Amino acid sequence: MTQKFDIEVGGRLMSFETGNLAPQAGGAVTLRYGDLVLLATATASKTPRQGVDFLPLTVDVAEKAYAAGKMPGGFFKREGRPSSEAILAARLCDRPLRPLFPKNFHNETQIIITILAADEVNPHSTLGIVGASAALAISDIPFDDPVGACIIGYIGGELVVNPTYEELEKSALELTVAGTSDAIMMVEAGAKFVSEEVILEALKLAQEVNGEIVSHIRDIQAEIGKTKWAAPEATDEELAAQAATRERIGNSIVEALNLGGGKEAREEAVKQIMSDAKAELTSGEDAFDALHVQSELYSLEKEAVRQGILEEDRRPDGRNLEDLRPLDSMVGYLPRVHGSSVFQRGETQVLGVLTLASAADAQRLDNLSPTTTKRFMHHYNFPPYSTGEAGRFGFTGRREALLALMDGGVPISAPVAGIAMGLITGENGVAKVLTDIQGAEDHAGDMDFKVAGSRDGITALQMDIKVKGITYEIMSEALEQARNARLQILEHMEQTIAAPRTDLRDGAPRMTTIKVPTDKIGMVIGPGGSNVRGIQEEFGVSVDIQDDGSVTIGGSQTDKVQGAIESIRTMTKGVELGELYKGKVVKIMDFGCFVNLIPGKDGMVHISELSDTRVPDVQSVANEGDELDVMVVNVDPNGRVDLSVRAVIEERSHGDHDRALEEAVGRRRPSNRGGRGGSDRGGRSGGGGGGRFDRGGGGGGGGRDNFDRGGRRDGGFGGGGSDRGGRGGGGGGGRFDRGGDRRDDSDRGGRRDGGFGGGGRRGGGGRRDDFGDGGARPRRRMISRD
Repeated sequence: MTQKFDIEVGGRLMSFETGNLAPQAGGAVTLRYGDLVLLATATASKTPRQGVDFLPLTVDVAEKAYAAGKMPGGFFKREGRPSSEAILAARLCDRPLRPLFPKNFHNETQIIITILAADEVNPHSTLGIVGASAALAISDIPFDDPVGACIIGYIGGELVVNPTYEELEKSALELTVAGTSDAIMMVEAGAKFVSEEVILEALKLAQEVNGEIVSHIRDIQAEIGKTKWAAPEATDEELAAQAATRERIGNSIVEALNLGGGKEAREEAVKQIMSDAKAELTSGEDAFDALHVQSELYSLEKEAVRQGILEEDRRPDGRNLEDLRPLDSMVGYLPRVHGSSVFQRGETQVLGVLTLASAADAQRLDNLSPTTTKRFMHHYNFPPYSTGEAGRFGFTGRREALLALMDGGVPISAPVAGIAMGLITGENGVAKVLTDIQGAEDHAGDMDFKVAGSRDGITALQMDIKVKGITYEIMSEALEQARNARLQILEHMEQTIAAPRTDLRDGAPRMTTIKVPTDKIGMVIGPGGSNVRGIQEEFGVSVDIQDDGSVTIGGSQTDKVQGAIESIRTMTKGVELGELYKGKVVKIMDFGCFVNLIPGKDGMVHISELSDTRVPDVQSVANEGDELDVMVVNVDPNGRVDLSVRAVIEERSHGDHDRALEEAVGRRRPSNRGGRGGSDRGGRSGGGGGGRFDRGGGGGGGGRDNFDRGGRRDGGFGGGGSDRGGRGGGGGGGRFDRGGDRRDDSDRGGRRDGGFGGGGRRGGGGRRDDFGDGGARPRRRMISRD
């Protein structure tokens, strides 16, 4: 029978449903929050797992692609291994639940959280914890302390319960807290330099919310929960082994820990004591089970460490409770890499190495959150030689490496340091908070609380505990001690390197981001990506373009990056009158050549503008692939561009850019006076035939002969349209036809703009095209005939 239980959390309805899915599981709950739906199940084997002295608990989070309406990736289109986010969500669920199982419960236990529907609004990590807690509560598995979980954000100075993905983008804090009705079980946070006071207020609010969720789960358990199995008790054999082991060890471990000296000497002494005791107790006629003896030896070692701290404030290495281990650090340790550092605290040493790359190398995420890429990736290796042992060489993980970032010249907001805090609790509420815990204290302690931050506030938190919760007061004390330690570490780091280097290391890519108008993005990309590929090939850089107009250019050489930036800026600014360019010749024609100015934009240099002297043939001064210095002398309404080499030469000759531009433009415009005429031109009053692209004299009339006439369409006497005749030429030619010296009688005008004059001996421009030859023959009209 399906039953439904609702509670309001963070202003939204959280619904617990049972009886509709997974009826054979030990406990199953379908949890709904907004349009997010997940199924949490809890199942355990009926008998203990042999040969273990721990809880064999497994938590799996299954992110199904169908939950977001997506197809799985890969060739086979099936779900594969879990994503990193799913693995982290599973660990997040495991950490608050594991300490709440009975001590001697060694049965195989499995929790599976399946995301059935994802709304891409609500994160599922904390809801998985709540669902798993409810499934355990109503199951028959021994688990009597349900937990609640929530996320607290900090937006505009206000704390927000369970912020959405969109709200988290604006939040200065993402604090995940899980806890029982009266104690905190797990904390994890990312923050933007938030003060300890804000963190404590957020913890208070989180525990109020978690208390309400726990109360609701208990009500569900009371109504539909199954009868729990009896919590297992220690057997007579276990009790006998424990007693014999304690008698054999006595105070020997405590004495070994008080020997002083280095960590290695202490650990070797304790290891020898335990090895001798185990060999003695597990052999002979009265031998005990090795597992029971080993478990008790570990318990005695932990008790010895805890006793020294609780009774004498004495730590295994002789430090006071708030003392740091000795610090040492250096940067620039490795050549060729983009950044490197070595940081050592006590006998713990980290080598950090930095690699920079373009946005194109960002990790692509295939998960159920709106985030699709990850640009900052932080990995660590913990090889077996780190502990002086031989063993399997594992895969990568994550650790801090601020000094390597600063050595590599990465611009960071502020230096950040981290510290691990510990806790030892005793009877009657006695609690000792430890600063900078080491291995033995982590193993024997009740809490591992990592705090990272700058001088201005906290940037990250992570807390795991082994007891049934800690109080708000202990958290407050731990945060204060962590702050003091963090400031000491920052002071040491700043002596090594005070700020990020101003220059990147040799070989590191230079990344620069510029903005272009969104309506120019298509121009930067070009047809089929031709423009952006051209920039990448020409300058040897990477170019990443975002929908908001952000363009990130990356390359190992600063001048190449700047060249690409200027190319993009020029492209989006457009070609303007009077601008100078160094362009590459991309096409040769009889009448001139085309020059590429910027990706996607070519301009035309007429033969008469290729030099300040007469050019008999285009290829005598320019060939494909040559680079020419050109000036823009015209941009027509259709975006077609006229260029001039001659104007550049003249500018360099007399040093006056405006004059050179004015003269170049002037060579294109029609004049108000007639030309001189000539025997092969019209009559005395004006124009006569210009060459193919040579324009005739300015506005003069055609010849006296009634059959001589101008071009086909845009005539007028002399040069047509906007084209102006030169000194001795005939009528105007086409778009690119300019005046100049007369060539010969057979030269003809252009297609459109010739007036009377133009063309050959009898005038009349041809009509083939703007850039081709003139007309094949003049047109005649009979006026009278005898």
